[in-house]
Amino acid sequence: MNMSGFYKSLCFLLGFFSVQTQAEKEVNVATWGTADQSTLYGNYWYAQYALDGLSYTCTHTEWQTDPWWRLDLMKTYSVNRVTITNRPDCCESRINGAEIRIGNVSSNVYSNPVCAVVSTIPAGATYSYSCHGMEGRYVFVSIPETSMVLTLCEVGVYVIFPGNLATGRNVTQSSTFGSWITEQAIDFNPGFTQPSSACFSTDSQTNPWWRVDLSYIYRVSSVVITNRLDCCPERINGAEIRIGNSLENNGNNNPICTVISSIPAGVSSTYICNDMEGRYVNLIIPGDSRFLTLCEVEVYGEGPLLKRTFLKMKLKSSWSLSDPAVRVQLLSQLQSVLVERGFSDVTLQWTQPPEQEVMRKEAAPAKCAVRKRR
Repeated sequence: MNMSGFYKSLCFLLGFFSVQTQAEKEVNVATWGTADQSTLYGNYWYAQYALDGLSYTCTHTEWQTDPWWRLDLMKTYSVNRVTITNRPDCCESRINGAEIRIGNVSSNVYSNPVCAVVSTIPAGATYSYSCHGMEGRYVFVSIPETSMVLTLCEVGVYVIFPGNLATGRNVTQSSTFGSWITEQAIDFNPGFTQPSSACFSTDSQTNPWWRVDLSYIYRVSSVVITNRLDCCPERINGAEIRIGNSLENNGNNNPICTVISSIPAGVSSTYICNDMEGRYVNLIIPGDSRFLTLCEVEVYGEGPLLKRTFLKMKLKSSWSLSDPAVRVQLLSQLQSVLVERGFSDVTLQWTQPPEQEVMRKEAAPAKCAVRKRR
């Protein structure tokens, strides 16, 4: 038998795979808050220097008992980890024994649970401490029950935001007021301290709107809106949340999930959309001379919803679908096909073995030419 003419042909149905988008993201939320400390040494070792992104500007307390540094995140988060950068110039041992505490009590350091204890950090180094989702609004770094100086240069507080389908997507709005750009609605920052660099706003206009393109069709279960804290919370009143697949009228003719009556300043409100299907999520305020302004839009749901599509692939005759290595290779090939079709942020997993059909392809018989005698 001529094995070079023998192959296996597989028809894959995408319904055999579970497809999950990679929407999870870890974000440093420390710079969204405000910092203070138990005492100030000199006139320039300020608490806020631990949040400026510069490793050579540092905080410093006086010599005292129980020195502490505190970060107010302005709202409660589940903290994944905390990073601390030690001073590069001197005194590296002053951080030894410091406790990282996370909780909701601002007035008493020791009323908040301990995430980790710092044994030592080399000069200028940054160490990370896992806090396993501890919840709290306040993050303390303190040295307990001793006369000591607390000095450090940077603190990072990292939170994992899971499942937000709007993360990293393309967004647009009907107009832009100054620096209040559209992308700031999906940057995770609620804008409690610097709203102009964390929230978005249109100009005053007729029917202002904002839209996120989720790239694929999803079943949207809920939408979360965070209103501005600094002013004008009433500007969100009457906004419609619309979800669908049409870009007619910039997507503002899609079905309505809900109408927002009001959201208090700085509050995040959740709106249930009951698995409405759509690629586009719009917010629009009907009427003349209206502003649309808010700080965060989060979209949650399931998907993407893929059409059941057949893909035909050729394999070597020696391959067996019971071999895990072969199945891994098939997933890799399918991943490449999906990328070609625009699905670049998905994970494939087997939910059942693929069907297979074994066919034998014989070489065509040689054609005999009959030569006429002349």
